Amino acid sequence: MVVLAASIVVKSGKVLVSRQYVDMSRIRIEGLLAAFPKLVGMGKQHTYIETENVRYVYQPIESLFLLLVTTKQSNILEDLATLTLLSKLVPEYSMSLDEEGISRASFELIFAFDEVISLGHKESVTVAQVKQYCEMESHEEKLHKLVMQSKINDTKDVMKRKANEIDKSKIEKNKPGYSSISSMGSGRLESSFSELGISSGGGGGGFGSGSGFGMISDVDPINTKPKDRSRSSVTAPPKSSGMKLGKSGKNQLMESLKAEGEDIIEDVKPTGQSKAAAPPPTDPFTLTVEEKLNVALRRDGGLSSFDMQGTLSLQILNQEDGFVQVQIATGENPEILFKTHPNINRDMFNNENILGLKRPDQPFPTGQGGDGVGLLRWRMQRADESMVPLTINCWPSVSGNETYVSLEYEASSIFDLTNVIISVPLPALREAPSVRQCDGEWRYDPRNSVLEWSILLIDNSNRSGSMEFVVPPVDSSVFFPISVQFAATSTYSGLKVTGMIPLRGGGGAIPRFVQRTQLIAQNYQVI
Repeated sequence: MVVLAASIVVKSGKVLVSRQYVDMSRIRIEGLLAAFPKLVGMGKQHTYIETENVRYVYQPIESLFLLLVTTKQSNILEDLATLTLLSKLVPEYSMSLDEEGISRASFELIFAFDEVISLGHKESVTVAQVKQYCEMESHEEKLHKLVMQSKINDTKDVMKRKANEIDKSKIEKNKPGYSSISSMGSGRLESSFSELGISSGGGGGGFGSGSGFGMISDVDPINTKPKDRSRSSVTAPPKSSGMKLGKSGKNQLMESLKAEGEDIIEDVKPTGQSKAAAPPPTDPFTLTVEEKLNVALRRDGGLSSFDMQGTLSLQILNQEDGFVQVQIATGENPEILFKTHPNINRDMFNNENILGLKRPDQPFPTGQGGDGVGLLRWRMQRADESMVPLTINCWPSVSGNETYVSLEYEASSIFDLTNVIISVPLPALREAPSVRQCDGEWRYDPRNSVLEWSILLIDNSNRSGSMEFVVPPVDSSVFFPISVQFAATSTYSGLKVTGMIPLRGGGGAIPRFVQRTQLIAQNYQVI
């Protein structure tokens, strides 16, 4: 197999990234890539095109094409395997699969392509190995940086000593001038010098002669207030420069601590723009139904704890529209206990399933700038494993010098789960574990020694799935606790908002509203 070039082009023909693996002129590769969009037919299912001299093997990625230009004698099956591996690497290094995202990550993509293809031939590597090779740290580079930082610190120390010597020499030269000026006497001037640590000799209102004017050497510059320094900067400029040297000495200490690996937390004044404001609602009424799960499953089966807490909150776009009541419908689950806000008319809720204020002449608060106004809360606590959305089984077994781990999930038919991530802790490894089989995608986090198993959607087509991987021999307790994250658009309570009842306006049209419903796993573990 000989790969001439690996490229990423837009469907209009513009080349974003191209890496050549054989000697060829720029005019030739540009001509080959320019001819490709004209050869691609619309609606065809083929993934390769052959011309007289070369073969194009390509794969669409949203609005882009991932393209391999190979010789006609190349093994097309190996070319397709190379293309599949490159298509898995592109999302790992590009945050967005568009022209801007590919352009930003162009160099990282070229480095990754070089790890897969060498001199036109495919290397036997995996996605995890490519990422590990590209993130390799150099011991020599770290040593070089430490040596350079040490030289910088030594240079700063020399500069600090030289600056102190220059300041002292300036003060010695300016002594006579300052003593003659100060003989006029000024209580305010003397107090300014005393606040900066400059002492005056005895005898009347003047500074005296000889040692009557000098600098106290052991003054702590950090304790001096900035406003005092600015007030006396006209009368004592040498002292002001001395204060700046003291401040740089503090920064020098912090820099040296950082160089030694210490975590330094500096005081930063908060600004009004430090926290991004949430986008304002666009609908007159926004009602959010949210349920959070806190579940602990036993590794040998069974349920250790189950706690579901739900809330219904309201956001109103305009304050004058707050004279309303909320009509809801709840599911028939007797184990869910509802509790209304203290300002809500509980009798109306119990009899008619209507949420309204005890005083109808007052409007609901808008609830903007936060998570909305809480109207209703509910909770369910039980120890029945049949109601759990997802169960995880982990079977580690040691055989020789390897530990075989089999993971299996089973999802309840009640919920369709999205963005499922199952995080399994691993022992410290030099390289990624060997994954033998996986229903979905997987990623190894070497920094935290965690293997993440991702399933985008669990519905009726994949209520169960498995994953198998191999690591060096370890105790089975290393793989616990297993953490799980997911979300769902259906809830245990089945609560729905059926309408909004206006209290003003003569009983006109029903106000328009939008309802958002989600179930999230807040703390879901297998222990």
